[in-house]
Amino acid sequence: MRMRAQPALLIIVIAVAVIAGLVWIALRSGQPAVSDEELIAEAVMMSPSGDALGTVTLHESAEHLLFAVDVEGLTPGGHAVIVHAVGACTPDFSAAGGHFSPRETRRGFVHPNWKRGEVYGFHSGDLPNIYAHADGSARADFVTDGLTLQAGKPHSLFDEDGSSVIIHAGPQGHGEREIADSPVACGVIQPVAMRLRLQ
Repeated sequence: MRMRAQPALLIIVIAVAVIAGLVWIALRSGQPAVSDEELIAEAVMMSPSGDALGTVTLHESAEHLLFAVDVEGLTPGGHAVIVHAVGACTPDFSAAGGHFSPRETRRGFVHPNWKRGEVYGFHSGDLPNIYAHADGSARADFVTDGLTLQAGKPHSLFDEDGSSVIIHAGPQGHGEREIADSPVACGVIQPVAMRLRLQ
């Protein structure tokens, strides 16, 4: 009689242990684990005359950098948004330097001989065009994996001389010879927050 009770008791103990393990896993999966840090930066966009035109906010994710553009005071239509290699907008926008391009790449997204995976590609600082409404306001969100806010990385926007965002009067044609015209807004990219990101 006791010999028969022992296997049954063993089965009950194993079943309880398995259920307890499943409950523990379920509870743990409902609790986000702290991973790395969320980095947020912002560029306050100024006109050549010093008027504030809005902001470009940058949010670092695990794999991408999100740009959130919220500006006004533009002419209706397309405008190029380009990250430049130097964190300076004064005394004039030329202080921002050339396009941010840590690798030897070409301007614009489209080239006849461009092939995926080759070193050529496009400048990391080349971003999609934004389009202003009739009232001059423009809102846009887009992501890139060619830039980061993490210091010390080759494609970090926070290198020794920083970086800036420039909005041009017209759109970028995305080709090697098609260049956006004069800049109408510039903002230096500055860190805003560094907080724990939960996943």
